[in-house]
Amino acid sequence: MNTPIVKSIWDQATGSWQYVFHDPETMKGAIVDPVLDFDPLAGATSTANAERLLDYVRETGIELVWILDTHPHADHFSAAAWLKQQTGAPTAIGEKVTGVQKLWQGIYNLPADFATDGSQWDQLWSDGDAFMVGKVPVKVMFSPGHTLASVTYVAGDAAFVHDTLMMPDSGSSRADFPGGDADALYDSISAILALPEETRLFVGHDYAPGREAQCEATVAEHRAANIHWKGAPSRTEYRAVRDARDATLPLPKLMLAALQVNIRGGQLPETESNGRSYLKVPLNYFQSR
Repeated sequence: MNTPIVKSIWDQATGSWQYVFHDPETMKGAIVDPVLDFDPLAGATSTANAERLLDYVRETGIELVWILDTHPHADHFSAAAWLKQQTGAPTAIGEKVTGVQKLWQGIYNLPADFATDGSQWDQLWSDGDAFMVGKVPVKVMFSPGHTLASVTYVAGDAAFVHDTLMMPDSGSSRADFPGGDADALYDSISAILALPEETRLFVGHDYAPGREAQCEATVAEHRAANIHWKGAPSRTEYRAVRDARDATLPLPKLMLAALQVNIRGGQLPETESNGRSYLKVPLNYFQSR
């Protein structure tokens, strides 16, 4: 099994993990789920996280061949568009992103000419698509549940599982966002944990419950110790746990800001007549918890 080198970079502000993986033989690599910084009090974006990724790529001598989003994130902005501007590397996401775009176009009341065909990315992957990063084979697994568009990238013996699984002591990710579904998440986790037991699973988030932030555990470790999966729960048992947990969770602090950027592939909304971009908030669409 091909073994890519994986660099994980932690964003404490959003609890997000972002990754660079590369083939050590050819030095070709890819970035997964890069973070564009956003200060909600100032309404200001910045590129500190993306620059950390870019510095690592350049210092290591990696030839960047892809910038990969797993899904439109609810808790941070995507830096995919900015990184493409800096490097020329193409961007990609799963093809079901078009459904997320249409869903949130309605929530934000975006104009009819807002593109909901995924054209903000250079490549839309289908379930089962395969591509190479150097000599590392990468397979795309459609893995909805957290969102209706989520994909997992299985790169050699490493799988970037985004917001399906958390670390074993935290369980799995929520399924109560618009387009989310606990039954679909059960199926996605089942498929991920059917990968070879030595497969390294890299999660999208860790909120470090009383320990240092972590990002990696094997399939075998999740099967044995994941608090939402050990004991091989039935679909009904898993859904009961997931639904009960989701009912206690507030919406992510940046969700209403982040989604309108992330359904644009990380591009800010179009500038208005004064040259500035603006974010919209759909008042009273979501009930507070």
